[in-house]
Parts: sequence; C-alpha cells; structure tokens
Amino acid sequence: MSISSLSISSFAVASLGTPRIGPRRELKMALESYWSGKSDEKSLLETARSLRAANWARQKALGITIIPSNDFSFYDQVLDTSVMVGAIPEIYRWTDGPVSLATYFAMARGSEAETAAEACAHGHHQHGLGMPAQEMTKWFDTNYHYIVPEFTKGQTFALSSSKPIDEYREAKALGYQTRPVLIGPVTYLKLGKSKDTSLDPLSLLSGLLPVYIEMLRQLAAEGAEWVQLDEPCLALDLDAAARDALRQTYAAFSQALPGLKIMLTSYFGGLGDNLNTAMSLPVAGIHVDLVRAPNQLSDVLKKAPKGLVLSLGIIDGRNIWRANLPKLLDRLEPVVARRGASEIQLAPSCSLLHVPVDLDQENDLDSDLKSWLAFSVQKMSELATLGKALAGGRESVKDILAASAQAAAARETSPKVHDAAVAKRIGAVTPAMSQRQSDFAERATTQRARFKLPAFPTTTIGSFPQTAEVRKARAARAKGTISDAEYKKFLHEETARAVRWQEEIGLDVLVHGEFERNDMVQYFGEQLSGFAFTSHGWVQSYGSRCVRPPILFGDVSRPRPMTVEWWQYAQSLTAKPVKGMLTGPVTILNWSFVRDDIPRSASCRQIALAVRDEVCDLEKAGAKMVQIDEAALREGLPLRRAEWDDYLSWAVVSFRICASGVSDETQIHTHMCYSEFNDIIDAISAMDADVISIETSRSQMELLDAFKTYKYPNEIGPGVYDIHSPRVPGIGEMTDLVRLARLRLADEQLWINPDCGLKTRRWEEVRPALVNMVAAARKLRAQP
Repeated sequence: MSISSLSISSFAVASLGTPRIGPRRELKMALESYWSGKSDEKSLLETARSLRAANWARQKALGITIIPSNDFSFYDQVLDTSVMVGAIPEIYRWTDGPVSLATYFAMARGSEAETAAEACAHGHHQHGLGMPAQEMTKWFDTNYHYIVPEFTKGQTFALSSSKPIDEYREAKALGYQTRPVLIGPVTYLKLGKSKDTSLDPLSLLSGLLPVYIEMLRQLAAEGAEWVQLDEPCLALDLDAAARDALRQTYAAFSQALPGLKIMLTSYFGGLGDNLNTAMSLPVAGIHVDLVRAPNQLSDVLKKAPKGLVLSLGIIDGRNIWRANLPKLLDRLEPVVARRGASEIQLAPSCSLLHVPVDLDQENDLDSDLKSWLAFSVQKMSELATLGKALAGGRESVKDILAASAQAAAARETSPKVHDAAVAKRIGAVTPAMSQRQSDFAERATTQRARFKLPAFPTTTIGSFPQTAEVRKARAARAKGTISDAEYKKFLHEETARAVRWQEEIGLDVLVHGEFERNDMVQYFGEQLSGFAFTSHGWVQSYGSRCVRPPILFGDVSRPRPMTVEWWQYAQSLTAKPVKGMLTGPVTILNWSFVRDDIPRSASCRQIALAVRDEVCDLEKAGAKMVQIDEAALREGLPLRRAEWDDYLSWAVVSFRICASGVSDETQIHTHMCYSEFNDIIDAISAMDADVISIETSRSQMELLDAFKTYKYPNEIGPGVYDIHSPRVPGIGEMTDLVRLARLRLADEQLWINPDCGLKTRRWEEVRPALVNMVAAARKLRAQP
C-alpha cells in the first residue's frame, strides 16, 4: 500500500534520547580526569556542553524532527531526578539550595573523608564526603545501572536543580527547539526504596507532584511545547494503587498546565493490562514499544482516543540489527492512513542510550556482518528514511529501501550464521547433562574434607585492577609495538605478583587476576565462534563505566580451550587453591547484542555447551574450584511475572549444563550482581552451585533475607566491600556486615569476599581494603 496520495509534507520523527558518552567516550575521559583531580569542574562542564551540542547537531543533520533535551547525565538520569526533587539522604549533609557536584558524585560513588580545611579549599560546602554511595541496581532488564532513590517517612521534596531548564535553554540558544525528557514521578517513586519497610514510596506522591508541576511550569515558560515523561513502569505488573497514582499524577499535570503537551513514554515491553489506564490519561501523546511488544499495536489503535498522538517505537533501541525497512513500512502505512499523519510519530522503541554511537567508526568488522548492523546514528537515519517514505512515498527513498531488504535477505541465508555441527550437538543434549552426581549435602562433605578451609574463608570475585600499565601493554600488543611473547611475559609477571600478594596477606582461595582479559564477556566471546567485536561500540553501564558488548550473530561453539593455560600458570605458583574463572552462559547472553532470528533460549544453550567444555577441561587440568559467574541472571527476567517461569527454566538448565560435567569434589562457584533475590530464590537454589557470592554491602545484608527465609542450604559469600566506591572500608565496618550476615545464615555457610570484581579499582584502594577484609575474617575466627 502507498500513502503518497495523502500528500504529507513532513513526518514527525523522534529519538527519545541518545548516547551521552560521546563517539570516543569523551564523557568517560572527562569524568575520570575530574575525579582524579587532573581537571577542574569548569573543564568537566565544558566537555558536557560540547557533547550536548554535538548530539543536538547530529540529530538535526540526520533528520530527527523531535530532538530531546535533558537526556544527558553525568552519571545517571535517576540520580539526576533525585537531585532535581531534593531527595537527598541526610548522610550527605545537604540542607537546601542547588546541589553541588561534590554531593552529586558522593551519592553516586561515595567519597573519602576530608578535613574541614580540605572541604573548604575544594569548595565542598554541601558535601557528602567520607560517606558510602547510594545503592545501585539495574535499570529494568537492561545492563544500564541507576542509583536507587532513598526515601524516609516524612520525606519532603523541593526543586533543587535547574538542569532540565538549563539544558533546554542551552539547546534553544543553539537554535534547537527540543522536547525535554523527565522520568515520570510514578516510575521514579517505584524505583525508590526506604529502610523503613512499612513505607510505600507511592504514598509520597502528593508531596512530589508540586515539585514536578513547578519544573513543568518553568519549562513551559521557557517555551517548551512538549515534554517527554518516561513511565516505563507501564510495562510492569501494576496494582490498583500504582494505576491510581498514574491517574492522579496526570490529572494534576493536566489541571495545572493545560497548555503543555505531554508525551507519556513507555518502553521495554507492552502496556498489557495497563493499556486502559494509559489510554485514559489526559496526555497529548503516548509512546509504545513495538519491538518488545509488536502485537500490541492493534489493541493500541482500538483504544487510542481520537486526537491522541501515538509515538510508535518501531526501530529497536536496545539491539544493533539493521531494520528491514520495507517490512516496517508494510506495518506503518495502514496505521498512518487510518489515523492521519498528525497523530503519528516515529521513534525507536526506547532511548538510544543502550546502543553504540556510530557504525561508521568500525573499520575491522566483517563486511557482511557490518551490512546487517545499525548503531544510534544509523537507527536515526532509518527513522528518517521511514518518515520520508511515509511523507513522500517509497519511491522517494527506493534505493535505501532496496539495500535494506537485500541486507535482511543476505543475513537470513548466510552460512556465517548457521552451523550444522552446532545444531547436531544441541539435538543430542540429555536431561542427565544438567545433573550433578550427588546432592549438595554429600558434595559439601566431600569438598570440606578436600579443602580444609578455615571458618569464614576469604576470596575475591576474580579480577584485580586493570592498571594503566596493563591497558598500555594490551594496546601496544594490539598495535604490534610489542610481540605476543613480550605481552605474555608481561602478563605472567602481573599474575605472579598478584598470586604472591594474595598469599602474603592471607587470602584462603586465590584468583589469577584476569590481567589477560579485556572484559568478562568479550574475552570469552573472542574465543567462541558466532561472536564478533567492535572497536568503538561502547555503551554506558553507569557513570564512566562503558562496555563494548559482543555481537552474537551466529551459532556458537568453542574451537579450543580458553582459560586453561592461564589457570595452570597461576596454580603452579602456589599450593593454595586458585579458582578457574569463567563467565556463565546466561550472562554472556544478557551482556551481548544477541541474535533476533532465533529464541534467546536457543542461543543460551549453545553457549552453555561451549562453557561446559571449558569447565571439564579445567577439571582435567587439575582445577579444584571453578567459578562460573552469572552476574546478569536476574536482569534477563521478563518484566511481567507471567513470563518468568519460562525464562528461569531455560536459564537454570543452561547454567546446570555447563556446571554438571564435573565430579563431586570439584567445587562450583557462581557470582551474581545487583539482584533482589526474594522473587528468584527458587531458581537460585535450582542452579545448585556449591558457593554463590553476591553483592550485599550497600544493602547492609538485607539481600540475605531471601536466603534465610528460604533456608538456603548451600554456601554463600555476601559482599563486605563495595567495589563501586573508592572508599576503603575499615575492619570494623566489615565485621559489622558479617555479623549482620550471621544473623541470617549459619557460620559454616559463610564466605567473605568483596561485592564484585576489582578490575575498575586502583591498587591503592584494593590493597588496604583486602588486608582489612582478611583481618576481619581472622577477628571473627578468634571470637567464640
């Protein structure tokens, strides 16, 4: 069908948000320079202004007609919202007025203590220095992290940041009329928590709304015609109270600001049973995710009242595959014909924050694979092409559409994607391959007799600091300025130093430090078939932390051992056990850009078989302990509970496939990040790892409540050292955390370890922290 007869002069195309880090990670560099004291606040602010200006110019040039502002953040948009509404815990010593960058970053990262004179000299008059960071967790089911808002009974809110207004003005001065973006108040409250479990964050809504109304009023006064309010909670299972909160919120906005148009933005899933609520809200537009939930379109069209602008999230904002534009037009043209161009906007499924910036920077990718991909810049071009086709007919962009269709067809039939040998092996998987030889109680007896570890055994999660020297050596090898032999010698020396130091401070179970690894997923993906890697495909994980997710484009197998040689070298240096360190199949899957042509479960099982081969080879080489990290297990959970059982079923089986090829005396460890465990404790138990280490320090061991209630029998290493902060915790702080853990678990279950790997920290922080950790364990052992 063609709609060229409609004579549309232009078509509205939005981006919802773009990557903020810069094409060359300029934000990362500026933040880390500022944090280290190498540059000042003025320099950081100037870098931010340059990045924002470049983003706005790029979108304009690519044909985006609805450009966002306030999608930039120095650390996290949820933290920005907490600062905007004055939700700053007392510990950070803020009283009122604008929130300083020192306080902002203290909330995000924690900070070391300063003397009063130092604080004054550094301008930290409203500082939160010498304080721990706020809790951090995953943003819905992504690998992006946000700082969890903290609320108290009697919580008050006050407009404490003009950032959305400042950035709107900044764009306007450059000639861009933007649509400011804010996290909606209901989603914001639902993302928060209180140490007082009796406090329902939604009960704070009436106090929060006046602050939002004031912000919206000021934006309207500055000239904003539309504001984008992100309410991804609409993709969740909402109860009646949450739906009432949405109705109360948007009724208040409509009454207070009748002339301001609100684009209510949902993403990461379908509206489902929240559809009627969403369509009843007095807003000018609603955005729907048609990538995660393509089948919701017909129901949305039926329920959408006349005059409501529908923003159709038709381009995948979370994956990197090129769209089949003619097929998308087949879906879009009838919709535009039915509702009219004035009631339709085109957009990605969600903000483009979750994809890399520009595919054109990639010069080393396989040419076929590159032709199948689209990053943020290319996705915006795809949206613009769709807009042109809808406005002027397909003929106006016929060459682009033909190239899009050709790329889709080539990918579908490419032998680079499909491997008959992998398909055959998948067909031979049996239920017995996911079962250990004996139950945990019997294995634990065997393992304790073998290892003879002390009470509260100490270990680390795997990685040690990737210093400037390590990164320099890796870069030199990549450039060819040092040979493979020279690089290997360097890595051997780093590994030997790390092993010796661990022995010196008295750690009970050692690791080799992972100096040879660039990333816990990329390192394995580079050695597995079916994966490809970019040079500049960075995405933000949190703050300055950026990752380059592998691209899982084809069937997966392991051509050769991946870690055995490094483990053998490290173990040869010590009589203490050294853990073999692997990344699990679910985490490799969830932290990759995955195929969209087969189910995720199928790709995960392929990876599981490859990891199983590595586990078995490590055991054959003599490894007594193997850690298979599943840091991202929970983040892969579907947002709707009705879909959980299916995901957890195949995820657990995949883990068990890779962990069950070994004997009882081989101890299998796993590690999980940022997880609320109460609702997946059955699955964690079903994984049947001998030891699980988890991040608990920021939650003050609250996350262990799930294990206590469940009477979890296996061994657990609750984190006692928050590795996401530069702070060095004291011995007393760590022993206090272990005491909290002992209230929940039996002593014989407990290990002592940091929250996570130490790759991103400095040795100056790591050394004293681990010395304190070992001292804390010894202190606990000495107590009756």
